[in-house]
Amino acid sequence: MRFTCAEPGATTFLDVKPGRLHRAVLNGRDVDPATWHDGRLPLPALAADNLLHIEADMRYSHTGEGMHRFTDPADGRTYLYSHCFLDEAPRIFAAFDQPDLKAAFHLTVTAPEDWTVLANGTTTRTAPGRWHAAPTPPVSTYLFAVAAGPYHTVRAEHAGLPLGLHCRRSLAPHLDADADEILDITRRCLDRYHEIFDEPYPFDSYDQAFVPEFNPGAMENPGLVTFREEYVFRSAVTDTERQTRGVTIAHEMAHMWFGDLVTMRWWDDLWLNESFAEYMGYRVLAETTRHTGTWTEFAASRKPWGYDADQRPSTHPVAPDDVPDTAAALLNFDGISYAKGASALRQLVALLGDTAFLAGVNDHFARHRFANASLADLLDSLTRASGHDVHAWARAWLRTTGVDTLRAEPAADGTVRVVRDGTRPHRITVATHTRPALPGTPGSTGTTRATRTTATGTLDDTTPALDLPAPAGPAGTALLLPNAGDLTYAKIRLDPDSWTTATRSLGELPDPLDRALLWTCARDMVRDGELAPADYLDLASRHLPAETDTSVIAGVLAFARGPLADTYLHPGSRPRALAGIGAVCLRLLDRTAAAEDGTGGRTGGDTAGVRLSAVRGIVDAALTEEDTARLREWLTDGRVPGGPPLDPELRWRTLLRLCVLGAAGEDDIAAELRRDPSATGHEGADRCRAALPDPRAKDAAWKALFEHDELSNYRLVATAQGFWQPEQADILAARVPHYFPAATEAAARRGAAVAEALGRHAFPAHAVHPDTLAAGEKCLHDGGTVPALRRALADRLDDLSRALDIRTRHPH
Repeated sequence: MRFTCAEPGATTFLDVKPGRLHRAVLNGRDVDPATWHDGRLPLPALAADNLLHIEADMRYSHTGEGMHRFTDPADGRTYLYSHCFLDEAPRIFAAFDQPDLKAAFHLTVTAPEDWTVLANGTTTRTAPGRWHAAPTPPVSTYLFAVAAGPYHTVRAEHAGLPLGLHCRRSLAPHLDADADEILDITRRCLDRYHEIFDEPYPFDSYDQAFVPEFNPGAMENPGLVTFREEYVFRSAVTDTERQTRGVTIAHEMAHMWFGDLVTMRWWDDLWLNESFAEYMGYRVLAETTRHTGTWTEFAASRKPWGYDADQRPSTHPVAPDDVPDTAAALLNFDGISYAKGASALRQLVALLGDTAFLAGVNDHFARHRFANASLADLLDSLTRASGHDVHAWARAWLRTTGVDTLRAEPAADGTVRVVRDGTRPHRITVATHTRPALPGTPGSTGTTRATRTTATGTLDDTTPALDLPAPAGPAGTALLLPNAGDLTYAKIRLDPDSWTTATRSLGELPDPLDRALLWTCARDMVRDGELAPADYLDLASRHLPAETDTSVIAGVLAFARGPLADTYLHPGSRPRALAGIGAVCLRLLDRTAAAEDGTGGRTGGDTAGVRLSAVRGIVDAALTEEDTARLREWLTDGRVPGGPPLDPELRWRTLLRLCVLGAAGEDDIAAELRRDPSATGHEGADRCRAALPDPRAKDAAWKALFEHDELSNYRLVATAQGFWQPEQADILAARVPHYFPAATEAAARRGAAVAEALGRHAFPAHAVHPDTLAAGEKCLHDGGTVPALRRALADRLDDLSRALDIRTRHPH
């Protein structure tokens, strides 16, 4: 390492987490390795210009942190990749590990002769087993990347820029099948970013590696983006899932500018990275590809993640004033930094206009390229470009917590009044659907073409309520929808007449984004205790079978089958709820079959994806002997009558449900693993074994989760996902109070990634009881939980408290 010191003679420290530190030489003199303590090596008596040489053995990781090592069970080949984010770089190399200390990296690698080596810069094989990477421009330590192994590669180029796709060899056929689609999205997004950003793509190549057991969705390493390999689809997926992969590609590419070219000075400005990349990912994919419905998925699934996080005790501002250390920073990678931050930016664009917004962004890039910047720096650029006081906007939007609520009501004079419960300014649109357009409304025949009109205005400090002009078209408004277009971040509530109309005609509204907003409204009402869970299920029974947008279907089914059925409803009501969900999915399946064979049914959208969503829902809702017999028949036949064949994902999903219900056992799991001996197959087997209603199976899973430290991060998550099952509450009851001390001890041993997994996936969410809440609160009060587990537990306990409140409000 070469570095300068502004105060010669001073002492600092180096970040390094070695297996063994052999030697440290600073400016020609040895530094005693014995002075190393807790990840830091003191460096005394610095010169103005310094040269530091470190020799160390570093440990491989099996938890997705540092240098992760994975051996593919399908063929025995070994793969490595780095993950330096957020503070894991010192697990790989010695560094001054903070984002505002950028450096050029010079890398050489020795590896087995049949391996490929990838890095931030283009790599060249200089001799058998010897590789050299082109030096990088100045980048932060957390963005260093290297991957090595017998990777399968697809090469391409675009406008002179080398492109590459990489995955394990056992996944090669699946990557090859989608390579054209992934490369097409990559090229289109690059072109769009070059249209809207003055600064060209700032690195020498663009590789995208799909790597095993990766903790986040993806990581924006300059020139070598790493993705979780679930994005290499082994089984059928919906068009929304393909769109999600596209959004992730566009998101990570945006980071090449937001984060890699211009980097935050410290983690309190995380939003400069993630909020911008989130916004640009959804925007650019919709602007450049066939996936024009990204904002519908954002409203149906992504924003509820932000709303939930922002209503918990652990909420924080998008741009917090104080982030004291990296442990605190890691906790802020949540729905607030992503979904809320992106929503705030979308609102800012609505306020400033796109031209002024992009002018400010480009000014920011020009002033801080390959350097670091702060929130104030960006706000200055946006203010110069727009003439607006963007600093005041940021104080209202980025420095505060919580969710505003917007209500639209018809006024006596025929206008529309929007009332805000909150303090933020909002530039919003209200859509009005007139009565003759809507089946099921008074005086409607259901045959008149839909009439949808909009009006736009701004709620600010001087306008606590907004009056908008009366809608055009036929007199009498049946449905007023605040925040049409979803341009701001706020929960919405409808006036009584509009809600009545929505309950009758939600599925008939022509705009999928309107439908997504209304479903999210209903979801929020359930969570806030304003709508009975049974009433939400009734809405789903009435309207979901006609839905054509798979992002809406996925969002509704995930909420209904997950928190609503498993925690919000009293256990005695659960069988009826599962039967209702299964019936809805059967109707979806019947409708898609009728649409395909020409015998009727509503058409449009992703028919195959709707069918796949329906089959997944039928499997997950199975409960009775008749249900299990159906699943067993599907598994034996290898396909669904009138539906898709059972590919590996559906086979493991079906077998899991049979295991939960005691209708399959170890012999079935072993047979399925022989059929699918892949890494995903081993995770499926772990999940199924943990789900068996057998005390011996539960004991083995418990030890694997909390007592032994052998499971990799992914296999630990799979085991946790299988362990707690509402159907097995009786045999699991005695283990619930032991979860909290067991998770605390395991998290302390295994680090942040495992701690977060144990808090998120291994929590006994089904145990909705005051005793569970009391035990969890005592665990937090007693202390000793590492930050990642503490945050996960706090959020899970808040969900549990909400479930108890909903059960009290709606006892039936």
